[in-house]
Amino acid sequence: MAIETADSTKTVVEKALASVGDIATLPEVTVKIIEIVEDPKSTARDLHNVIKNDPALSVKVLKVVNSAFYGLPGQVASMDRAIILLGLSAVKNIAIAASIARLFKGKRISEHFSAADLWRHSVAVAVAARTIARCSPNPVMADEVFVAGLIHDIGTLIERQSSPDQFAEVINRCSTTDIDFLECEREIIGADHQAFGVGLTTKWKFPHHLRASVGFHHNPSALSIELQNVATLIRLADVLCCQEQIGFYLTARHDVVTEEMLDILSITQDQVEDVRVTLLEQLAEAEATLTG
Repeated sequence: MAIETADSTKTVVEKALASVGDIATLPEVTVKIIEIVEDPKSTARDLHNVIKNDPALSVKVLKVVNSAFYGLPGQVASMDRAIILLGLSAVKNIAIAASIARLFKGKRISEHFSAADLWRHSVAVAVAARTIARCSPNPVMADEVFVAGLIHDIGTLIERQSSPDQFAEVINRCSTTDIDFLECEREIIGADHQAFGVGLTTKWKFPHHLRASVGFHHNPSALSIELQNVATLIRLADVLCCQEQIGFYLTARHDVVTEEMLDILSITQDQVEDVRVTLLEQLAEAEATLTG
């Protein structure tokens, strides 16, 4: 029965991805950047040669580099300098963030959901995840978890575009009852946003830790040990932002921060509360940096 269910989910996801068009295609420059950074033979010069051919992306990268986000001393005016200061991986993550932002467009389908609501929630989770990563002694890269937070619910965009009526039904039912969001998705659409997210990020050839965060942020214990940390971190950040009802919060509205999450990340409840206190201020900074 489980195999039949898995096959059915895979079919639903594949059909949806085939139907959505633009949203399933990353800009060519972003694909190239990911390939360069994932190739151990690549250099900063290789990355610069790709980015310089996309003026809009160059501007975006420099805007982020010079924002309060990084707090670098003095203004960074050149891409070479930005890559040297931040490293290939950080610039890759900025490029992904810039590409992802354009996907969060569209009309409000419910008083409880719009693409703008989802974007606000996603940026909040990204900010919270990065702050938590900096508290944790475990080796999780803050830039990597920021992107993981930004894309964790991207599967909902596939649902909204491929099955708008069913997705609206999921939203409306979950906003008026206590039903679990993922259960409701599976019942009405045939797969949940984690499954759609894994399908999309696999198509995009994203690194495994990003796919894991997208596909298992509601159940990180299903992952191998080496991938559990980042997915647990995204789960904790997601729960925190849903508790605060920031943006679209129905997916984890009934969840709580558990001792198991804290133990895996080696952080305390007091540290989580410190993240909560500064979250809205940091969110405002991140939205200003990533938007436009």
